[in-house]
Amino acid sequence: MSILKVARMGHPVLREKARALSPSDIRSAAIQRLIDDLFETMAEYEGIGLAAPQVHEGVQLFVAGHDSEEGDQGFPRIALINPEITIVDEEVVEDWEGCLSIPDIRGRVPRAREIKVTAYDRHAKKTEMKARNYVARVIQHETDHLHGVLFLDRMTSFETIAFLEEFERYWSREHVTPE
Repeated sequence: MSILKVARMGHPVLREKARALSPSDIRSAAIQRLIDDLFETMAEYEGIGLAAPQVHEGVQLFVAGHDSEEGDQGFPRIALINPEITIVDEEVVEDWEGCLSIPDIRGRVPRAREIKVTAYDRHAKKTEMKARNYVARVIQHETDHLHGVLFLDRMTSFETIAFLEEFERYWSREHVTPE
């Protein structure tokens, strides 16, 4: 496994629509290695999600989640390929987001509270899951990367853009909307 270079905002790969993968592509050694490398890179940079375009690979694939600790239901690690999102709950919630491709910047982004996602898993098996709150936010954020969209594009106001240091200094946990 390898730690890959993460593309930063301004690199054209982040603005391109990624191509879909066929089941035979998904089963290939190259894509399986890419999935492992995405997980390793995400962990190295302490992210909660990472899309293939962020590591200069224009395919519809992202990984997300983390290894849960004992007693933590958390967000189990997933790899989703060719994801299609359906809004389940029309309620939109605005909350803080960041991105490994836009390091040290945070901003409030409106997202659907509840979604359903249909995709292939890393074994090329069709899967469907519902997600709410934080997990739904992460899936929507990573799926946006597959369509050339960054979280800044989704913001309705730039008044909340903050450098990470100021975010941590002035926006304590009690100010951040709980999920």
